[in-house]
Amino acid sequence: MKNILLIIFIAFISLSGVAQNEKIAKLSPTQDQSMEARLVAGLLTQYHYEKTPINDALSEIVFEEYMSSLDVNKHYFLKKDIQSFQKYKDRLDDHIKLGYLIPPYEIFNVFRERFFERMNYVENELSFDFDYTQEEFLIINPDSVDYASSTKELNDVWRKLIKSQALDYKLDDKADSTIERLIKERYQRMKETIADYESRDIFQLYMNTFAESFDPHSSYFSPITSENFKIRMSQSLEGIGATLTSDGSYTRVASVVPGGPAFESKMINTDDKILAVAQGYDGEFVDIIGWRLDDVVQKIRGPKGTTVRLKIIKAGTPISTGVPQEITIVRDKIKLDNQVPFAEIKEVYRAGNKYKVGIITIPSFYLNFEAMRAGEEDYGSTTRDVKAILDSIKSKVDGIVIDLRSNGGGSLQEAIELSGLFIEDGPIVQIRNSDGSIEIGEDEDKAVYYDGPLTVLTNRFSASASEIFTGAMQDYNRGVIVGENTFGKGTVQNLISLNQFVPKVEDTLGQVKLTLAKYYRVTGSSTQHKGVNPDIKLPSPYTAKSFGESSYERALEWDQIESTSFDPTNHIDERIIISLNNKHEKRLKEEQYLRNLKNEVQEAISQQSLYQISLNIEKRKAENEKAMERRNAANELNEKISADPELINKINTDGEIKDPYLREGIVVLADLIALGIG
Repeated sequence: MKNILLIIFIAFISLSGVAQNEKIAKLSPTQDQSMEARLVAGLLTQYHYEKTPINDALSEIVFEEYMSSLDVNKHYFLKKDIQSFQKYKDRLDDHIKLGYLIPPYEIFNVFRERFFERMNYVENELSFDFDYTQEEFLIINPDSVDYASSTKELNDVWRKLIKSQALDYKLDDKADSTIERLIKERYQRMKETIADYESRDIFQLYMNTFAESFDPHSSYFSPITSENFKIRMSQSLEGIGATLTSDGSYTRVASVVPGGPAFESKMINTDDKILAVAQGYDGEFVDIIGWRLDDVVQKIRGPKGTTVRLKIIKAGTPISTGVPQEITIVRDKIKLDNQVPFAEIKEVYRAGNKYKVGIITIPSFYLNFEAMRAGEEDYGSTTRDVKAILDSIKSKVDGIVIDLRSNGGGSLQEAIELSGLFIEDGPIVQIRNSDGSIEIGEDEDKAVYYDGPLTVLTNRFSASASEIFTGAMQDYNRGVIVGENTFGKGTVQNLISLNQFVPKVEDTLGQVKLTLAKYYRVTGSSTQHKGVNPDIKLPSPYTAKSFGESSYERALEWDQIESTSFDPTNHIDERIIISLNNKHEKRLKEEQYLRNLKNEVQEAISQQSLYQISLNIEKRKAENEKAMERRNAANELNEKISADPELINKINTDGEIKDPYLREGIVVLADLIALGIG
């Protein structure tokens, strides 16, 4: 969430072209912002779930987070700047309660001054005559370095930074003159971002940092930020089906639209960074680092049926160490209808037996509340649509896979009612409010709509309502969970307009999103941090530290309340899970598609743990070639598997499934069917 709003971030933003001696007016807060800051502070202390006091401890957190939001990689501030700011470290709590905002503006003005100095260095002082045979490294882990003590020391940091960027172009067969031009253009593109910064932008940045010091899902939206975000979201829906946001000089995927081309491809996910865009199957890639978000959106958008290619760095992988992955997506018109569940039937051969398996993909949990309240018979609802699918396929299949991968959640009520289709009745989720009171979300319908073999497929992007449904299926022993650990978001937020507290103010004020409650499973365990741990775990490149709720430093803690009374089914027991896991572990060792998946995951994890990269051309080239060899081997393997179904135990007869996670989820279900579970 944080990076969605911190629109200036850091690594390679530029103002080259702004004269070094050009005077930029210093920014300062307004009286209205002072009033609004007091309102935000009051709302968070009064209504936030944890009732966190605004004291010296919180002040230190706000201070550190604000400094990080401005200079996360320690590429701009000097050590003397940080020392001069220390006087504010334990005072920001008192300041914000009074609406005193001078300190964050003073800090930003120093940042902008240092920023201009860096851009002047790149534009006018740095020599691009790099020696790529020299053995030196760029430190990419900011936790392992301190702020530079002098301008000379910082110049050397930037020399290595630019050299690393130039080396990437060099390995892409760009000429030296072209490399210098491209890098300087990258900085030139962003000069207006900082030059045009206004007081309201600093207020947005600082107040959001303050809100997120309570927890990562609480935030502040200024009126213009809220409106622009809505516009950008609606624009982004046309084309690949992904909402985009600025993350410093990079474009990051804020979310993937359920049912859109990006969602269906399973190749692009939340927090992936887009580095370059190409049109068609053979168009030349254009570097979009440093571009304005609106320009990037225009580049990616396009008519239905046309093709766009993207170079991306996967979520959780540092930009400096990740090898860009090229993906191809066919654009489409994104409609709300694309979010509805859809199903297909596959034939599976296991141990000489043939089974028919139904796969129901659920992109989101939605409910058209207005249509339902108006009494319309055909109002949109995930549960109603899944019911219709079950009506059409349950008599034709031996088992069902519910695919919740990349389902970020939605309606809580729909998660409860969907769970009720597979169990007789009982509680589905517990919700604890900030006052300690507990509500029970319960399925009261005793009818069971489907009672056959069931598996639920999850990944790290399955969150919120998806975790409630998945947790219920696991707690009731109703189905087998296959895939990756889920995201681990167990908190509930609400959006509050500041105007309702000061109705006499004619201007539109901002909005505060704050955490009001927490989710708990029927066993009493919170889904916060832990999410849902699958019964059959597939290799995942996403560690808890790199992606998910646990990657947020200020995330609320996991805890537990009393279990509520519920009656599990006798469908799944420990003996069955052990049997299925034994078969799965054997496939991990023997089946090429799973061995290949495991190797790819290990490579991704190792990239995440790197703290420095070589600036020697031969070493960097060798590292890139090894990564490409592994990727090409994976592609060749997929083609080989498609031509020879025997390699994966004849999963289906309609054409091979190249998605290894779905393929394994189907095989696990077939093994479950073979055990006679139903």
